[in-house]
This record gives sequence, structure tokens and C-alpha cells, in this order.
Amino acid sequence: MVLDRPGAPLRLADVPEPEPGPGQLLIEVDVCGVCRTDLHVVDGELTEPKLPLIVGHQIVGRVARLGEGAERHAVGDRVGVPWLGSTDGTCRYCTSGRENLCDNALFTGYQLDGGYAELAVAREDFCFAIPEGYPDLQAAPLLCAGLIGWRSLCMTGDAERVGLYGFGASAHIICQVAAHQGRRVFAFTRAGDDAAASLALELGAEWAGDSAGPAPEELDAAIIFAPVGALVPAALRASAKGATIVCAGIHMSDIPSFPYEILWGERSIRSVANLTRRDGHEFMEIAPKVPVRTEVEERPLEEANEALDKLRAGEVRGAIALRVKNWELGTGN
Repeated sequence: MVLDRPGAPLRLADVPEPEPGPGQLLIEVDVCGVCRTDLHVVDGELTEPKLPLIVGHQIVGRVARLGEGAERHAVGDRVGVPWLGSTDGTCRYCTSGRENLCDNALFTGYQLDGGYAELAVAREDFCFAIPEGYPDLQAAPLLCAGLIGWRSLCMTGDAERVGLYGFGASAHIICQVAAHQGRRVFAFTRAGDDAAASLALELGAEWAGDSAGPAPEELDAAIIFAPVGALVPAALRASAKGATIVCAGIHMSDIPSFPYEILWGERSIRSVANLTRRDGHEFMEIAPKVPVRTEVEERPLEEANEALDKLRAGEVRGAIALRVKNWELGTGN
């Protein structure tokens, strides 16, 4: 499924089979998750995509062939490919454990062709082994929704009362992790979104309510997953002194002006940018221990545009993913 220009629907096309270069894997894609970042790419809100582009960065598949020098994985291994596809490894960010900020990073499904296709290539040192016990469909959201949620949760420190604003793919995963850690989770959803509120309560939140309304009690931290800048002052007003507000999206609408008094009291606002491989290894280790359960709607590859439309409209309960392997027959493993 090819993006020719931002704002255009994806086009089903036959393209040349990719060749794995040195240190790369050729991967037969089984499933690729559909992420809000994909929407930002397709809609032109992220402005520097490679064109034409194969979108998708929550790839789960099997190694079909090894590029020269690739030796960390074997043919037949199941691997996951995340958003971060490559870094230079030498800059001040990479050498200080902050490769997510590398100025020369390349991202899967943005500057590198992604997983809305039968085959994909990826650097083997940026791929993750998928924990046993997760079928392909349930594993896909772990690779971005899970990783960004994990990095965001870590930024809240030891906060006990954690608010999650926007209860989609990331929040439905990290709610379970936070509850497992003994935190108290408060889910803030769109008014009238009973499905999201119900899911939040099922997954460990002790309260779910309207994101525009008051919190039941002060928050020690909040994670904003929805790309809505107006939620920043809302979260500040709901927070206790010393709270951290984490903006988890790669794109967000403008944050409106707000009075200094709701920031005062050593509250802080920070953003999450991408992920590191360390985040991936940590989260893939903790997910089976919780254990994290993902709720994923399946669509065939050729319905990628419909899947994006559904995500854009806020009609996805949990996460959504494309079944790629044997998609023509509507089957898969």
C-alpha cells in the first residue's frame, strides 16, 4: 500500500522485491499495526516523508533472508520492527544513551519503507525478538503503542496517581503496566466514548471520565496520548504540585495560552520523542510479566485506507492492525 503524496489515499501496487543490504534482514510481514503516527504521515502533518512510501512501523514477521554480515537472527526467526529504524551511532545523543534524539535517525514507514507490504527490510540491530505467548496480531501494538507508552510512563517517575488522556492503543497497554506496578490509574476519554471508558476500567483504571471535566482527585502525573494541545492546561489543572505532564505524541495541535498559576508549584511539562532500543528491550521483558493484553481489530492489507479512516474518526477500541500474510485469501497464521 503506497503513499504517493500526503493527503492522498494509499494505493495498492506491485513493487520490486526489496533486497537486504549489509546488516539487514529481509522480513516476510505477517501483521503490521496501524498507528496514529501513520495518520500524521499520510495526512501530511509530518512533513518529510520519502515518496513514494510504504507506510507502517509496527511490523511483525519472519526472517526470510539475511543480508551480508547479519548474524543476530536466523532465517525463520520471528522479529518486530519499530519506528526507530537507524541512527548514526556516533553523535552526542547516540553516545550518551539518547539515540532517540539522533539528528541523522531514519524512521520506519517515514524515511524507510515500512510494513504495509508483503516484504520489508530492516537493520537487524534495530529489530526486536517478540516475546513468546503473543500471537502476531496481539504483538504488533507492542512495537510502538507499547514502547512509547512505556517510555512515557518511565518519565512520570514514581507517581502514584497517573492520568491517561486519550484511551487508544498506547493507553490501553500502559494502563495495564501502571496498574501492575501498583499505581492508581485515571482514564480521561472523550465525552460519550463509553467503549473507551469501559475498556479502561476492564484493564485496571479505577476511574474513567470526560477529559474536559474535573479529575476525581489530584494527579501526580499525566500522560497525554491524544494529539490535542488543549489537554495540556486541562492536565495541569488536574495535577498536584510537583506533577509531571508528559506529551506522548510525535505531533500535537497548538497548546493554548494558560495562566502561570497552573504551572507554578514545580509542575513540569515534557515531551517524548521516538524511542530507544533500550526501551524496546525493557518493555519486551516486562510485557509478558504483567501480562499485557492487547485488544486488536484485524483488517486485511487492502483495507489499509479504511483502517486509517477508522483510527482518524476515533472509532477503534484498543488497537487496529493489518493482516498481511496471505491477505488475498483473508487467512494467516
